[in-house]
Amino acid sequence: MMAGRRPVVAGNWKMHLDVQGAAALARDVVRATSLARWCDVAVMPSAPLIAGVARVLEGTSVEWGGQDLAAEAQGAYTGDVSAAQLVSLGCRWVIVGHSERRKYHLEGDDVVKAKTVRALGAGLTPITCVGEQLSERKAGQTLHRIETQVRFGLGGLAPADAERVVIAYEPVWAIGTGETATPAQAEEVHEYIRRLWASMYGDTLAAKVRILYGGSVKASNAAELMGQKDVDGALVGGAALSANDFGEIVKAARV
Repeated sequence: MMAGRRPVVAGNWKMHLDVQGAAALARDVVRATSLARWCDVAVMPSAPLIAGVARVLEGTSVEWGGQDLAAEAQGAYTGDVSAAQLVSLGCRWVIVGHSERRKYHLEGDDVVKAKTVRALGAGLTPITCVGEQLSERKAGQTLHRIETQVRFGLGGLAPADAERVVIAYEPVWAIGTGETATPAQAEEVHEYIRRLWASMYGDTLAAKVRILYGGSVKASNAAELMGQKDVDGALVGGAALSANDFGEIVKAARV
């Protein structure tokens, strides 16, 4: 991680917890990260839990966001959550294009692009995810897959919007598997994304864009991963459900 880019550590709670459990975890996260002023810290509960978590986190240094949003502004889209609804709950962040959305909800790069644009238009900071399957990595297609996702899912933004996007590289084969990309593998892809961003938006914005690593991030590997020059933080899954582990990952961002 290079000086000048403020790290981000975001916890994706996925479809876990209930109202009481989410509030308790939020309180514990505040305690575990209360001294962290060196990075942005955020948690993303399931949509029905956001209001309760917000009440706990309001006035603390921990921010909150959504795990997804609709590409549409409003309307007859049963079960979807709009950007405006997230904003009304005090959200600052939203995850876009997570591999689980791409896989289980068949979201392609066109949908990811529309959701990213919708988030930016509402004043949310999108954490837009990219990543390759294990078969693609084995076939030597990792960088080709990443380029496709970045160019089609994040291309054509206004410079002011491109400056606000946060990108998360999540090797799909490492999500929830216990497998983790080596620091060198992570750095290779992060550096490639930064070069792509330079080709799309210029060197100045490429130097500013924050690129997170996601994929079985743990307290034990966070420091080494975030010690790479192009890794600017972490999108944390399972370890985010433990306030102590999450707090250790936040500490590791101080590199």
